[in-house]
Amino acid sequence: MQNHHILFICHGNICRSPMAEFIFKDMVEKAGRAGEFEIASAATSTEEIGNDIYPPAKRILTQKGVKFNSRQARQITRKDYDYYDFIIAMDDNNIRNLKRLLGEDTENKISLMMDYAGKHRDVADPWYTGDFETTFNDITEGCRGFLKLFS
Repeated sequence: MQNHHILFICHGNICRSPMAEFIFKDMVEKAGRAGEFEIASAATSTEEIGNDIYPPAKRILTQKGVKFNSRQARQITRKDYDYYDFIIAMDDNNIRNLKRLLGEDTENKISLMMDYAGKHRDVADPWYTGDFETTFNDITEGCRGFLKLFS
């Protein structure tokens, strides 16, 4: 059984990417496939390093029955690029920042979350929109589509 290394990325690593991390962990656990994946998240910026998940993001995860644990935001590194098989960004700005931080994506590891839902668009940042429900639904749809790659 292959172990797939998945890293979700957003700007600060306190809303969208940790939501995606825990939504995807929940999906693979419910599918009985948790052992096939190593799942984490990181930021492109340094703004929130050390901070836990944003409280409204915790609230929506709790409301939807998605388990999560306390964690600290961190910035992606070049070692992450080498280690992870898939680096899934929440928006086009994240992809631009990833290329600035990591250089060219020579191994084609970087993708956009909503592409897995058949929609080439950003996952709106609830830090600005305040709409954690829409963000949760988008991420869930993207994660479902992503999981289908492994079936």
